[in-house]
Amino acid sequence: MNEFNRRSFLRKSVLYSTAAMAAMNKNTLYAGNAETLLGQVPVSAGADIKVGAVSWVFHGLSAGESPVNSIELLGEMGFDGIELIISSPRDLTSLWTDQFISDVRRLLDKYKMKVSQMAMFQPVVQDLSNLDYDRRMRALDNFEAGTVIAKKLGTGIVNIVAPWPRELRDPNNGYLPRYYEVIHPKEDEKYAIIMDSSFDWDKIWEQYVTTMKDCLGRVKKHNMLFTIEHHTNCIIPDASSFLLLCQAIPDKALGYNMDVGWTQIQREYPPVAINKVKDRLYNLHIRDIDGAMRQFIHIGEGVMDFAGIIRELKKIGYKGFVSLEQDGHPGDMKATCKRYLDLMRKLIAEV
Repeated sequence: MNEFNRRSFLRKSVLYSTAAMAAMNKNTLYAGNAETLLGQVPVSAGADIKVGAVSWVFHGLSAGESPVNSIELLGEMGFDGIELIISSPRDLTSLWTDQFISDVRRLLDKYKMKVSQMAMFQPVVQDLSNLDYDRRMRALDNFEAGTVIAKKLGTGIVNIVAPWPRELRDPNNGYLPRYYEVIHPKEDEKYAIIMDSSFDWDKIWEQYVTTMKDCLGRVKKHNMLFTIEHHTNCIIPDASSFLLLCQAIPDKALGYNMDVGWTQIQREYPPVAINKVKDRLYNLHIRDIDGAMRQFIHIGEGVMDFAGIIRELKKIGYKGFVSLEQDGHPGDMKATCKRYLDLMRKLIAEV
């Protein structure tokens, strides 16, 4: 985080802290509802931490990608649950029909699997950070449509990765969170994000807080929870920025989806981040990472402190999913999933 953003975050912290304390008592009732929803997922062998995987370990993120094969593969391995995703706005109506939802639920029942949460990929909700009202409203409508689908699938949580400001752009027109390094710089090449001349962090943050309140209102209409995941260069890049959002929105229907890989890649030790968010942590994505902390390699091949993560989860009383989200790194994904399941079962039992 640059110095400008850091100063802005600190200033916002002071402004919101008084309001947050005043509002805290108003959220006691819904905090109980949040705990109830988080406790609804059946637990095997009395364990509070459940082992899952995201469906896209076995499929892409293009429009129309079906999770059926993923459910079958992960179900046969014995995973407790699976995280599903809506990849494209058109999938809201063309893929996730009532008939398809019914078919998916029957398949989940066959394997006794739960949907840990329903994620919505950036193309579905990226304009939640847009300062243009019409674009923002369309994204909100997409978000609520996805929430309805999630409810029909039987999960209690909907999730998004925090969008990045529309005024920022990867110079290579790629996925901005992945633009965190220049591996082989050309002569005179600099790491530089393209910033529109209209970029104003204060306006973006204030509108983002309002929009997240709008999202939360739509989620609560369906008696569900809402998790936000952090990524590099996004409005919520880490645990500390999420806690700042919580000062503005103390309602415990809003929780954190921590990705330990995206935490480590920004040089924060995941157990520390877990301790920061404590009872606002509602879901975890688990990856391994190489020693240089640049690539998400296969589970067991890197330096991620999985034992430390499980230890800290137990310390804070976490009762949710730890779900494998493995990048498309060369290797045997089925073997990785099996290795991950065995590792998590062992650590949960022994740490």
